[in-house]
Amino acid sequence: MRKPLFLALVLTFFMAGTAFAYNTISADRVKGLIEQQEAVILVDIQPEKDFAEHHLIGSIETNAYPVKSAKDKTKLDKTLPLIEDSTAPVVVVCPRGGGGAQKAYDYLKSQGVAEERLVILEGGISGWPHDDLMTQKR
Repeated sequence: MRKPLFLALVLTFFMAGTAFAYNTISADRVKGLIEQQEAVILVDIQPEKDFAEHHLIGSIETNAYPVKSAKDKTKLDKTLPLIEDSTAPVVVVCPRGGGGAQKAYDYLKSQGVAEERLVILEGGISGWPHDDLMTQKR
């Protein structure tokens, strides 16, 4: 009797944990999309100063980080027309690919962006290893 109950609890816990999973994409995969000139929308949420220091070529500057307040979230609204006019994947670029990226992902999803299009850049801009595809302040 205890074993089936334990298995049911483990299964319930596992399924609840997967409900909060986010789609992610590796830097190498994003690099491949860019190099193959595949359509991709890069939504960069870095603060203004950080974006000025370095960002991926072709990314949309939103300065929405940390995406906690209503004001932060509204900064993402300027990306919505472009996203709506496209079927391309939407890559959220954050300083480290963590909580800010997840909040941006959640907000864009709440605004009607299909979750299957949303991905978070693993490791964020700080984990981006391909300098040839990044602008840097001189």
